[in-house]
Amino acid sequence: MKPEPYLADLEAKPAALEALARALDERDPFAGLPRDVRRVVFLGMGSSRYAAGVAALRLRAAGVDAVAEYASAALGYPPSRDTLVVAVSATGGSRETLDALARHRGRSPTLALTNVPGSPITEGADLVVEMLAGEERGGVACRTFQHTLALLLALHDALTGGAAGVPGLLRRAAAATADLLDRRESWLPDALALLDGPHGVYAIAPAERLSSAEQSALMVREGPRRPADACETGDWAHVDVYLTKTLDYRAILFPGSRYDEQAMDWARRRGSAVLAVGRGAPEGARAIRYAGDEDPDVALLTETLVAELVAASWWRAA
Repeated sequence: MKPEPYLADLEAKPAALEALARALDERDPFAGLPRDVRRVVFLGMGSSRYAAGVAALRLRAAGVDAVAEYASAALGYPPSRDTLVVAVSATGGSRETLDALARHRGRSPTLALTNVPGSPITEGADLVVEMLAGEERGGVACRTFQHTLALLLALHDALTGGAAGVPGLLRRAAAATADLLDRRESWLPDALALLDGPHGVYAIAPAERLSSAEQSALMVREGPRRPADACETGDWAHVDVYLTKTLDYRAILFPGSRYDEQAMDWARRRGSAVLAVGRGAPEGARAIRYAGDEDPDVALLTETLVAELVAASWWRAA
């Protein structure tokens, strides 16, 4: 894990998204899905599970029985022929995911989503889908996280009969990502100053994009090794509000929840510092806007770049 290659990985995001869009235009990677899928079980750890949680929520909203499980859990859905098991691992070698997948191999149809062709997770899988994120030389899952989200959106369309609009979405997300990268000198110094407190960084996002908060907090922990945590916006008033009383509380807020103002009311009263990323920044928050941020799907694929660039800057300075 090295900061300079990690920054280069971030700067390569737009090109990687464009390449993935072209690949999806040329071929549907989910054409081999089994018919009559009644349930979808996602297996993964870390960033993979974050992305899977959003995908499972979207599938449930579309009427599909879906769940994102910790691959490390001893208990889980039993194997069955009408349960599609989607195992997600960028490296293809996550021990917990391999162990969980083994319980289903030969008993449930399995799909392996990975960035490494021929990795252990692909062995015996009924369908293998490559992330096509390229090598992450910094050793941190950043582009693979973004591509996992994108491909799980495509899986959603394949399972629900939705319009195949993911390639167009990826091009809009590539433009949004490039916009943030190109203008970083105008917003990054202020973001670094606002978030640089003695008690860490707290990331807050609506349930529909909770992965953005989880991934942002992970980037701060994994690179510069600073304390960071994530919370769902509505749940924040029940579990994290207490920290604003005693800590120098500094947060990244991803707007879009009906409970944004509830959280901000407490933040304003207690003098907490809040950086809002995207459209809909509540009063009292410092705002960072970017091209296309009015589209929640573009936001889902783009907004973590702010925390990733903050983490890269702190990591390089350290």
